[in-house]
Amino acid sequence: MKILFLANRVPYPPYRGDKLKIYNLATRLKAHHELHLLTFGQTEEDMGYKSKLEEVFKEVHLVYLPKWKSAMNCLAGAWDSKPLQVLYFQSAEMRRQLHALLAQHQYDAIHVQHLRMSPYLAARKDLARILDLPDAFSLYWERRKQVKRSLPIALFENMEQKRVLKYESILKDYNMSLVCSAEDKAYLEKQHGTDNLRLLPNGVDMTTFYPRNHDYSHNHTLLFTGNMDYAPNVDAVVYFTESVLPLIWKTHPQVKFVIAGQRPVEKVLALASDKVVVTGFIKDLAVTYNEASVVVAPLRFGAGTQNKVLEAMAMGVPVVCSNIGFAGLGINSGQGAIMQTDTAAFAQSVTELLDSEDKRRSVGLAGAEVIRTRFDWDIVAKELEGYFREASSGTR
Repeated sequence: MKILFLANRVPYPPYRGDKLKIYNLATRLKAHHELHLLTFGQTEEDMGYKSKLEEVFKEVHLVYLPKWKSAMNCLAGAWDSKPLQVLYFQSAEMRRQLHALLAQHQYDAIHVQHLRMSPYLAARKDLARILDLPDAFSLYWERRKQVKRSLPIALFENMEQKRVLKYESILKDYNMSLVCSAEDKAYLEKQHGTDNLRLLPNGVDMTTFYPRNHDYSHNHTLLFTGNMDYAPNVDAVVYFTESVLPLIWKTHPQVKFVIAGQRPVEKVLALASDKVVVTGFIKDLAVTYNEASVVVAPLRFGAGTQNKVLEAMAMGVPVVCSNIGFAGLGINSGQGAIMQTDTAAFAQSVTELLDSEDKRRSVGLAGAEVIRTRFDWDIVAKELEGYFREASSGTR
């Protein structure tokens, strides 16, 4: 098949969710399909990755959209009904290049990444188009309301939530729309009454994240990973350090909390102490996972599934997480990840893992088996391939 990926960000280097997903799927599909990529580049660094992407895609087309121009899009559309997420990625040049590609090539299927890119092909019902939503974004904003915010921020975010929820109905204009968790799928079906939603889970690169003779004997390191300028991650580590960690230190004063992730904001940097380590960017996260006794993911808002949970499980490291994204895993609490929402209960579950080498091993190995059989990118790519064929056959 000849497939076009229409993406909102350059999918390289694959260090964050939206980049990581496209890159891993494409690297597995390229052996049997001709892949093309059309995407935005927002920095000169982005534009310099074209040669790397050409190792995966037969054709790579980059549209330069600097962040200042995206900001102007949002200001100019302040009274528009579209979400700022969509306004941010408006581009006449993107429309021009997309039109040129569609005139030049006959694609068997087109993968449209994110609600942000949905306007570009919503009206082209003559084409086989799949809209891939990383999560139910309106659910993300709905859960954001439950976290204390200043009045100006609350007013802005509530407005954006209403805009996103209304705009998400565009998913019905596509042959098929994908979400990564059953929880998000059920939410969107209820909100929009659509029957074209399918599941495509987030995956794990098992050549990078796999059990590496993990040492279950130690109980002194708790780990959180993620982009540390992302609001749910920032809130999670602040909450954990201030509210959960003191409860754990009562019985395990030796425990060190490692916050590993690129671009830590001031609120995160301020958490650093002799027992809280803020690392910044780490090139090989697998090594860091393997050094952890327990991985924690105490997110209080968000949607979809969490890569940090999937990667830790893949490596056989036990996880304690909140309910955010847990339902989308389709597992029972204890199958790699223990789910807790209450502060004291979260601390207790971490403490019980720190107390028992056997429990750390049993929970960790159960998680590794779940990922190996259900969340390997090789498996996920096969599922997407099937969706491409289904969408293509439906337009002929």
